[in-house]
Parts: sequence; structure tokens; C-alpha cells
Amino acid sequence: MSSITITKNDILQHIKCSYRIPEIAEEVAKIKIIVSKAEELQIKINQEDLQKTADIVRIVNGVKTAKDTWLWLEKHGLSLDDFEESISANLICSQLANHLFEKKIEKHFVENTLNYYGAVIREVIFEDENLAMEYFFSIKEKEISFFEVAYNHIEDINLKRTCGFRGILNRKQLKPEISPFVFSSTPPCLLNPIKTNLGFHLVFVEEIIKPILDEELKASIISELFTDWLGNELNKADILPLAV
Repeated sequence: MSSITITKNDILQHIKCSYRIPEIAEEVAKIKIIVSKAEELQIKINQEDLQKTADIVRIVNGVKTAKDTWLWLEKHGLSLDDFEESISANLICSQLANHLFEKKIEKHFVENTLNYYGAVIREVIFEDENLAMEYFFSIKEKEISFFEVAYNHIEDINLKRTCGFRGILNRKQLKPEISPFVFSSTPPCLLNPIKTNLGFHLVFVEEIIKPILDEELKASIISELFTDWLGNELNKADILPLAV
């Protein structure tokens, strides 16, 4: 097979023709906002943190030796300076997020605790309301189990195998028509069919999980607050038209 040479211009042209310029320009703008704010707050990263993060990136990407490192950099079109710049950018982003919001976590959690409750649910969606009601009463009367209904009526093979198991979902992950009924229920329980734009939902609530402000949730809240802040900053920014 003959060799195919791909140039930087080829890649840029492909990005343009894939209509991805606005998406990438927005990502670049976010980086500039982060760097600018970090400089304003005099946030700096030290060489030790830079090295530790670089080592983690290498491990995650299966890069073990110096030769592997150079091959990996070449594959991604990166110089060593480029790689260090990318690591530095990620560290600055993380440190800025912590600087801005670490002390606001507990207050935000207290004010928004309900949003962090989780619900373990199973779900079957019917197009026909009468059929949904029929199965609702049949399950209540123990004529058939929810698991049988789910397995027999769900088309998606993965959901069928788990009998409609949706995992642990919070309020934002549930449709607004369904969320109030789920989180006001007393599990385990079957909810009356609920109508949404997708059809009539037969929902079995297995468990309501009370949130605990552990390290994982703290990190999630910081990420959430930082994403909101960055979005607001982006909306306020005057991004000049891109000339390519």
C-alpha cells in the first residue's frame, strides 16, 4: 500500500469542511479565559505537580518507555513543549476551579441538597396509555412481575437484559414530568404511568439515595460550578471572527 502524506493544511481543511471551526474556536476561547483569570489571580503551577501529572497522562495512555513517549507524541503531532503546555493548561484549569469554588462547596450543597439525591429506577415506556395502565394494575395485583413486563416489552437489547434498569439518576437526569413523583415516593414502589413526549412511563423505584458530601461529590460540585462560571464568562466575551 502506498504512503499517504497528511499535512497541517489537510487537517485544517478537514476541520473547516466538517463545520467544526465554531466548536474548536469556543474551546480555544475557554482556554484563553482560564489562562487570563489564572494570571489575574497569580495562580502558578510548580514543576513537581507538572511532572506528576505528566506521569499520570503517560500511564493512562499506556506510554511506558522513552521510545513509547516519542512515538505517542509523534502520533498526536506534539512536541515535548506542546505536551508540557497541555499538561500545564489542565493543571491551571484544576487549580483555578479549586481557587474559585473550594470554599463555596458546603454552602452550595446545603442550598441544593435535593438536586443531589439519587434514585435507583427501572422503566418501561409504552406508546399506548391503556396498555401501560393494564400492566400497572396487573403488577399491583401480582398477576405479573415488573421484570417480566420489562423483558417482554423493551426493544433495546441492553435495557431488556437488565429489565429496564436505568441506574442511579439525579433530578436533572430525569424528565421533569417524572422527577417529582420519583423523589416523593417511598421505595420500593411502582408509580402510576407518567406521560411524557416519549410515551407513558411505567417506573419502578427501587431506592432513594441520600447524598453524602464526600470527596467525589465535592469534586463534582466544583466541576459543576466551574463549568457554569466558564459558560457565563464565554457568553460575556467578545470572540473575534476567525480568519482561516
